[in-house]
Parts: sequence; C-alpha cells; structure tokens
Amino acid sequence: MEEVTIYTDGACSGNPGPGGWGTILMYKENQKELCGGKIETTNNIMELTAVIEGLKCLKYPCKVKLYSDSAYVVNAFNQKWIDAWIKNGWKNSNKEPVKNKEIWQELYNLTKKHDVTFIKVKGHSDNEFNNRCDELARNAIKQL
Repeated sequence: MEEVTIYTDGACSGNPGPGGWGTILMYKENQKELCGGKIETTNNIMELTAVIEGLKCLKYPCKVKLYSDSAYVVNAFNQKWIDAWIKNGWKNSNKEPVKNKEIWQELYNLTKKHDVTFIKVKGHSDNEFNNRCDELARNAIKQL
C-alpha cells in the first residue's frame, strides 16, 4: 500500500462567513497543493472540506498520515466520537443531531477506503506545512 502524507487547514472570516480550505498532498518527492472556498460557511465545515478534498485526490487505497490543527476533526476519529455518532443514529452525547452530518458521512466513507491516521498539529505555530495550508485557505477566501 502506497504511503501518502496530507496536511489540511480550514479558515473562516467570521463564523459563519466566507471560508477557505487548503490541502497539501505529499507522495515520495511529489507535492500537490489544493484550495477552495465558499461564500457562506463555518470554520468546521472548511476543516472537514480540506480533509475530504485531500482524500478524494487519492486514486487507489493508500496508507495516509493526515495532519490537521482541528481538534474537531482529529478527535472525531482518534477518540472514536464518529463511531458513537453512527451507533446512536448520528446523535451526539447530548442526544442532539450531529452538526454537518452529511459532510461527516462523506469523510467517514473516504476513511473506509484508506488506512488513515489522524495526527493533531499545533495551528499557527512552527509547522511549515500547516502554515502553508493556512495561507492557502486564507488566499482562497480573498479569491471569493
């Protein structure tokens, strides 16, 4: 199974407000940058979209190390929140519907195609690839 590294970040100008996402895919010595935006969205939706768009680029099952500064995204998998949501009919621990359910379902389905390890990085710190994703996301907002 091929090994791929993906860095992701989302940003929002106001929450909700105009948002952007950035993703960097790394495979061997190759690197690909992607970004996009939405006029009216939330920070969490942009964080999720960055991950989805990165995984959608993979043409066949891969072993993925996915780096994100979003505790929302990383904890949903590493702390098994998403498994509990599914088991409870997409309700959270407060018995309320999970926000962004359709986006979570799309992401969950993509994680079933690949062997994904979610790794939390500190945002706006010294990680050059996380900082570059943030820059891509903020530039995407400017382009809207």
